[in-house]
Amino acid sequence: MSGDASDILTKHVLPLVHYEKYNRALCLLDPYGLHLDWAAIEMAGKSGAVDLVLNFPVMDMNMNAIWHNPQAVPEDGIERMNKFWGDESWRKIAYVDHPQQELFGAPPKVKQPNEIVVEAFITRLKKVAGFKHVARPYPMKNSTKAVVYYLILASAKEVAKDIVEGIFEKYDR
Repeated sequence: MSGDASDILTKHVLPLVHYEKYNRALCLLDPYGLHLDWAAIEMAGKSGAVDLVLNFPVMDMNMNAIWHNPQAVPEDGIERMNKFWGDESWRKIAYVDHPQQELFGAPPKVKQPNEIVVEAFITRLKKVAGFKHVARPYPMKNSTKAVVYYLILASAKEVAKDIVEGIFEKYDR
């Protein structure tokens, strides 16, 4: 089968995984940047039967959607971010009003650090997608030590979270 991974997951794979039938699945999502549909993540979470490993692409977000000047972001970057995040709520997380008010007009928006965005996504995995346990994200860095993406595990089982966090701790040393 070939095609868009999100479509294949939501139409052909995830509908076959049912907690009540004792089906279980491990889903590894390594999107090429923001090329993933939130619907697949949410469907996996709501199933209660899928352990999800996701490469959360902060570098692509910073290059194409979450810029220091939010008014300059191209429309296709915003659309890709909305599809990945599932809605536009990321904007309120990625940007906050500058603490110093402008004399005339609204205060400028300030881009938040990657850590704020990834923590908000973890909250979204729990509250919206329905994953009960999400491991502390592990930053994956390039040769210049810049974070390219965060590795995230989301699961219905606490033991899965504990195992992955144990593995991540070994690499934090």
